Amino acid sequence: MAKTRKKTVKKAVALNDARKLDAVLDKYRHVKGALIPVLQEAQAALGHLSGDTVRAIAGGLGLPISQVYGVVTFYTQFRLKPAGKHLIRVCHGTACHVGGAEGISQALEEVLGVPDGATTPDGKFTLESVACLGCCSLAPVMMIDSETYGRLSKESAAKALKEY
Repeated sequence: MAKTRKKTVKKAVALNDARKLDAVLDKYRHVKGALIPVLQEAQAALGHLSGDTVRAIAGGLGLPISQVYGVVTFYTQFRLKPAGKHLIRVCHGTACHVGGAEGISQALEEVLGVPDGATTPDGKFTLESVACLGCCSLAPVMMIDSETYGRLSKESAAKALKEY
């Protein structure tokens, strides 16, 4: 009984995701050069870009799968795996690097128990290093979702997690 319910729920989720993706593709199907906006909107709607999603986008836009996959893997904004409930981005740009970004990332890895690029087992946090957050005057800096934390130390970065 439980297996049947799980399969039904999984099919319903897949159908809902397919509808969301179809809506995005319908919006851009005849727009030249729309791959990046399609990927952005699909990820916003679905949370990440699974292999099935990449294949569907390629087919929907008439592009080779390799081209779509190449764009997805080139730009760090795109995720092939689901992100946690809260996305932590640690800046590793020049000012942040000089200010100790590596130590900030290491401290967060220890507190969260996951390496850079991974999601905690409970699905609460995803930790990512990024090239720049555009807040150089606040270096070193990190963002948790849309909240910016600047002039960080290892301790203040770890403390910021407690708010979530």
